[in-house]
Amino acid sequence: MYIEKIPNRNSRPAILLREGKREGKRVVKKTLLNLTNWPANVVESLGRLLAGETLVGVDDVFSIIESRPHGHVQAVLGTMRKLGIDRMIASERSRERDLVVAMIVARVIDPCSKLATTRRWHSTTLAREVGVEDADEEELYDALDWLLARQKRIERKLARRHLGEGSMVMYDVTSSYYEGHTCPLARRGHDRDGKKRLPIIVYGVMTDVEGRPIAVDVYPGNTGDPSTMADQVEKLRKGFGLERVVLVGDRGMLTETQIRKLKKHPALGWISALRAGSIRKLVEAGDLQLSLFDEQNLAEITSPDYPGERLVVCFNPLLASERRRKRQELLAATDKALGKIAAQVARRTKTPLLKDKIALKVGRVINRWKMAKHYELNIEDARFEFSRNEESIRREAALDGIYVIRTSEAKKRLSAPDTVRHYKNLSRVERAFRTLKGIDLRVRPIHLRTEDHVRAHIFLCLLAYYVEWHMRRALAPLLFDDEELDARRWQRDPVAPARPSASARRKKCRRKTPDGLTIHSFDTLLEALAERCQNCCKTKTVRTEYRFYQHTELTPLQNRAFELLGLFPGR
Repeated sequence: MYIEKIPNRNSRPAILLREGKREGKRVVKKTLLNLTNWPANVVESLGRLLAGETLVGVDDVFSIIESRPHGHVQAVLGTMRKLGIDRMIASERSRERDLVVAMIVARVIDPCSKLATTRRWHSTTLAREVGVEDADEEELYDALDWLLARQKRIERKLARRHLGEGSMVMYDVTSSYYEGHTCPLARRGHDRDGKKRLPIIVYGVMTDVEGRPIAVDVYPGNTGDPSTMADQVEKLRKGFGLERVVLVGDRGMLTETQIRKLKKHPALGWISALRAGSIRKLVEAGDLQLSLFDEQNLAEITSPDYPGERLVVCFNPLLASERRRKRQELLAATDKALGKIAAQVARRTKTPLLKDKIALKVGRVINRWKMAKHYELNIEDARFEFSRNEESIRREAALDGIYVIRTSEAKKRLSAPDTVRHYKNLSRVERAFRTLKGIDLRVRPIHLRTEDHVRAHIFLCLLAYYVEWHMRRALAPLLFDDEELDARRWQRDPVAPARPSASARRKKCRRKTPDGLTIHSFDTLLEALAERCQNCCKTKTVRTEYRFYQHTELTPLQNRAFELLGLFPGR
């Protein structure tokens, strides 16, 4: 018996099981079975059996003794190597470099403490792929010290890659709470995490105009945001060798004092914004006419109080409406709380409340909602009266929705709309902070005991965010991210609120790509990639045991993700 394929002109070949006999000088074929509709692998196995081969079951040849998630490690590690992060950290491979690379990958796929990292990376293929299976937490701490010594060199390489003369540089500061009392950086300060009873550590992140991280500096928790600016100027000029850059910082960062210092370096440009009190002075001096916004939402003005500067005034009606709503809610809450205090004072006739106790109660209320400027208070022993200052409310309401961007850049280098766009690009640094502090990389809670380890840990998180930033950019077609955002950012109205593109709205509505793949968040996409496993197999049919690794087949989603990343693991 044998299997024969019979060509068919207009359709697929017929596959027949036949038996042949010789009758005289001719061979007579007899068809025993039509195999055309049989699965190809079954037909192949039958053909090999008829050819005299001995067939055995898969389970009789080898067994799978271990299976570990691999696809997410492959994606992150492959992206790092494609970006050259390993060579940027150190040109020659070493034990320390391998440990740092492994910690960066672990930070992206499963952020946790250093001790937990040495446990968890054995549940994936990470430790095996990088060659750090025998590492313990003490080695990780030593590797952090090694990385910290190379931080300035690595930051210079990032700056050479992404910054040049005349580049825009974004800078902002945030803080994270600290678990413990041993690190000298942990101090009481302006807490942004809501952990009022814990000390904090302050750090400032510098990015390029697209939000790509370049450098980070760590400061004690009691450091004021503006006082960190001098280090950034020094780093740009001497550390990176850049004379001509434009530094973008918010109004709390680039204060009047810091701007005066920047003016000592004429080659350093800057973009910032005015505080509410300064805007009010412009209106009172007649330099800013509110009628400018009767037919437009953006205008450029000058003022003798800001010589050599350009002031770009913007009006956002939606922001104005939101501020009015919020003010009314705060005033109503303050009225209610002050009313309770007045009623309490009126009830206390036998043991009247004294002036100082009333003042303490009132102070807690008006300071809680920051409404003291809008109230007139009359506090005496056993007497408390209050009323709204309607004139103060009116003056503040007149400036609702108005903000002023200030810059040292000439109009020929930077138009008024682009000045506003660049200032709004600070939101990209805030995106970095959300990623660093949030569920993605979890820079917090910080448990490390020494100052150097804390600095190295935050720098390690920055490098992990650098990798994630590039992965998000490449994987945007599979994520809920707006793929048109970067292009639209420089075309849309700089003052009007940003709106998602039509393609982004379709993504969120359909939750499918045009070719039918499921749309993911970055975290769930990594989980989907992790479903590609690396199986360790052991042979059974030979005397000497032989082990080999085999990967599960790529799903359509995994295949598309690797294509977008420029990685082709199946080839």
